[in-house]
Amino acid sequence: MAVSRPARTASRTRRPRTADDRRTEIVLQASELFDDVGYHLTSMDDIARAVGLAKPTLYHYFPSKDSILLAIHEEFISILLGRQRQRLERDDRDVSDLLLDVMVDICDLMRTHRGYVRVFFEHHRELPEASRREALAARDAYFDSVRGLFERGRTEGLVTGDPMLSSMALFGMCNWAYQWYDPRGTLTSLDVARYFHRVLLHGVGTPPSRP
Repeated sequence: MAVSRPARTASRTRRPRTADDRRTEIVLQASELFDDVGYHLTSMDDIARAVGLAKPTLYHYFPSKDSILLAIHEEFISILLGRQRQRLERDDRDVSDLLLDVMVDICDLMRTHRGYVRVFFEHHRELPEASRREALAARDAYFDSVRGLFERGRTEGLVTGDPMLSSMALFGMCNWAYQWYDPRGTLTSLDVARYFHRVLLHGVGTPPSRP
């Protein structure tokens, strides 16, 4: 008679949480609190309670609220920079398609990293001075990579205009969208990115009729 094996318990099959897992969870919960309540009104007590940790344990992972804010900035910009660098290393598509990818990246983070977005755009000034310089350097590197696309497009005759102002226009549209975009609505983040892309490259005016 065969003897059935006892079912595995959840404790045997579940991967133990690592320190990195816990840090990721803390950053995620904090970003949502910063988005919902505001950075200044959120305390370390609030974050510890949201994650289910004792406050001294939270300080083991992050020594201050500023350090959590820095982690949000670093993760957010590393996503954008990482995707952009991968594209530029392997992608030979035309500039128009690459600019669309940039706009899709930014707009889609409103869906996948919504809590990070407001923090990234509104609270970088709260970072300590040394950390703020590093964060701004990463932001500048990303901006320069996008401006380089406009410069390349102008050289190739695919776009016109000033690369600096064109880059500012792209970021002005995409970076502000978190103020009104609702991922639960009828528009997807891809819809928004494609519309912005069309406006950026072709405008909204009606082409003049030929005589």
